[in-house]
Amino acid sequence: MTRKPELSFWQIWNMCFGFLGIQFGFALQNANVSRIFQTLGADVGDIPALWIAAPFTGLIVQPIIGYLSDRTWNRLGRRRPYFLIGAVLTTVALLCMPNSPALWVAAGLLWIMDASINISMEPFRAFVGDQLPPRQRPLGYAMQSFFIGVGSVVASLLPWLLAKVGVSNVAGVGGIPDTVKYAFYLGGAVLLISVLWTVLSTPEYPPEELASFDDAGAEAPVTSASGAWRIGGTLFVLGALLVPVIYHYSLEKELYLLAGGLLVFGALFVWLSATSSSGMVRQMMGDLYHMPATMRRLAWVQLFSWFALFALWIDTTPAVAAVHFGSTDTHSAAYNDGANWVGVLFAAYNAFAALAAVVIPWMVRRWGLRMSHLINLWLGGAGLLSFLLIRDPHWLLLSMVGVGFAWASILSLPYALLSDNLPAAKMGVYMGIFNFFIVIPQLLAASVLGLLLRLFFHGQPIWALAMGGASLVMAGLCTLRVAEPAGSQE
Repeated sequence: MTRKPELSFWQIWNMCFGFLGIQFGFALQNANVSRIFQTLGADVGDIPALWIAAPFTGLIVQPIIGYLSDRTWNRLGRRRPYFLIGAVLTTVALLCMPNSPALWVAAGLLWIMDASINISMEPFRAFVGDQLPPRQRPLGYAMQSFFIGVGSVVASLLPWLLAKVGVSNVAGVGGIPDTVKYAFYLGGAVLLISVLWTVLSTPEYPPEELASFDDAGAEAPVTSASGAWRIGGTLFVLGALLVPVIYHYSLEKELYLLAGGLLVFGALFVWLSATSSSGMVRQMMGDLYHMPATMRRLAWVQLFSWFALFALWIDTTPAVAAVHFGSTDTHSAAYNDGANWVGVLFAAYNAFAALAAVVIPWMVRRWGLRMSHLINLWLGGAGLLSFLLIRDPHWLLLSMVGVGFAWASILSLPYALLSDNLPAAKMGVYMGIFNFFIVIPQLLAASVLGLLLRLFFHGQPIWALAMGGASLVMAGLCTLRVAEPAGSQE
C-alpha cells in the first residue's frame, strides 16, 4: 500500500473549479424559481408542492449516479463523464426555464434542471475523496465551499445588477422579466465553461491505482440484512396509516408524497431482508442499512440543517416581499423590488460563506470539527430567527452573516466528518446515500411547511423562516452526538 500524493493548491483549485458553475446554476434556481412560479400564477401555498420535484429528483438520481460512477472508467475517467453530461443538460434547462409559457412547463423544467445538477454535483463530492489524501480532504471541501460562495454571490446578484444597468425588471401578466431571462442565459454559459475547466485540467486515478493507496479501505462484502424487515415494516405501517388521515382531514395533497415514500422504503427494506439478489438496488439498500455509525449520527444533523435551508430557499422571496416591501402582487414594482433584494440577500449570505470557508479551517484547528459545526449552525439559526424582528430590509444583510457561516459549514464539515469512514471503492454510492439526508428533509418541508403555515401562522411565509431557525438550533444540538475524529484539531 502506498500513500496518496498530496496535491498543490492550484491542483485542488482546478479540481474544485467546476463547482463554481454548478453552484451558479443552483443559486439561480434557488433565488428565482419561486419568483417564476408566482409570476406564472402559482399561489404562495402551492410553491412548496411545486418545489417537490427538486429534492425528489435528488433522492433518486444521486445514489444511482454514485453507484454507477464507482464502476465507471473510460477515456474521460471515473467521475468526469458525469460532470460533463450533467453540465450540458443543466445548461439546456437554464436556457429554457425563463421562457416557460405556463406553470406546468416551469415545474417540469425544474425537475429536469435539478436532476441534471445532481448528475454533476454528486460525483464532485466523491471526487475530493478520490483525489485527496485524508489530511487534505477538509481543504478540498472548504475549496468547494469557497467556489459555491463565489458562484452564488454573482448568480444571486445578476437580476439586481441587470436592473441597475437598465434591463427591464417588470414583465406583463404571465411574462418573466428580462432581468431573470438574461441571468439564466449567462448562468448556462458560466456553468458549462467552469465544468469543462475541471474536466480538461484534472486527471483521475485509474481504479487499480486508487485501490493501491493506503486510505482506500476495505470494501465490505455483501452481508446479511435479515433484520431489515423490522425497519421496513415500521415504515410501511406508518405510511399506510398516514394515507387515510390525509384523506379524512383533507390535509395538503403533498403529504401523499410523504406517505408514498414511507410505503416505498418500507417495502424495499422488507424486500432487502428476504432477497438473495446482488444487483444495484440490493447493494444500495444494503449499504443504506449497514451505513457507518458516524453517518447515522450525521443523518440527524443533516435532516434539521436541510429542512431549514429549504424553508429559506422557498419562502424568503414571498416573506420579504410581503413583510419588508409590503406587497404580495407579483406584478407590482414593490414585489419585484423585494424579489430583487432577496437576490442581494442570497448573494450576501454566499459572500459571507466564501469568507467563512477561509475562517472555518482556523475554527477547526481551534475547536475541532464538531464544535465548529455547532457554532456555525447556531449562527445560522440566529440569522433566520432575526427575520421576525428586523423590519428595515437593509439590516437583513446582518442576518445573512450567520446564514453564510451555517451554509459554508453545512457544505464542508459534515463531509470532512464522514469521508475518512468510507471505503474508496464505495465513495460514490455512500456520498449518494448521504444525500438521502439532504433530500428527505426537503421533501418533508415541501410536504408540511404549507400545512403548518396555514394551520398556525395564517399562511404568513415569514414564519417558515422562523421554523428554519429553530431547526438549525436543533441541528447544532445533534452535532454533539457525532464523534470527533482523531487529529481534527492538529
